[in-house]
Amino acid sequence: MHEHENINNSNEKKTLTVIILTLITMIAEITYGYITNSMALLADGYHMGTHALALGLTYAAYILIRKFHDSDLFPNGTDKIGTLTAYTSSLFLGLTGFWIIYEAIERLITPLKIQFNEAILVAIIGLVVNILSIIIMEGAHIHPVHSGNNLEHKHEHESEDYNFLAAYYHILADAMTSVLAITALLIGKYFNYIYLDPIIGLFGGALIIKWAVNLLKNTVKILIDMKLR
Repeated sequence: MHEHENINNSNEKKTLTVIILTLITMIAEITYGYITNSMALLADGYHMGTHALALGLTYAAYILIRKFHDSDLFPNGTDKIGTLTAYTSSLFLGLTGFWIIYEAIERLITPLKIQFNEAILVAIIGLVVNILSIIIMEGAHIHPVHSGNNLEHKHEHESEDYNFLAAYYHILADAMTSVLAITALLIGKYFNYIYLDPIIGLFGGALIIKWAVNLLKNTVKILIDMKLR
């Protein structure tokens, strides 16, 4: 049990570090996204905001798991606390995807002038932060930390720690969005194709929704004790 507690403590610290990095970058991207009128940068910034929320839920879940791991309130263990946070995270992620698509459509209808140099610089900074966050979280333990008194009741589909995976894949998805944003901005700057920026926003929003739906399905099956196929 001491090993599990050490793993949780390590993951808490790594998650908190990534939360701070994510919040700083989110504020910078959203601010400069509005200043430079870049839909791709705004999409990346707001998407990163969902990551900050997901990471916050992950951090809170680890604290609750550690606090109540021996509590009689959870006779079958506290693993589903993490699954519940992943479920909640997937809902916010899906809503953000729809919002990004709405904003992208608005920009397609009414295109705005983009200040490419500033937008590209901030997008690159965002990508660097994403890569750094991935490196930090790669060192964490992804497998679930079981706790409680009746581990024999764990289901085979709980072999994944969806609490951590939700936060981890949020960061991976954001890194991909950053790459798409940079690509759109570079093409827009050098080939004057401004419509690619909102088109990238549409693609990014659809990708976010797809990822959210997949996570939602898996977490719901665990929460209602449905066997995965």
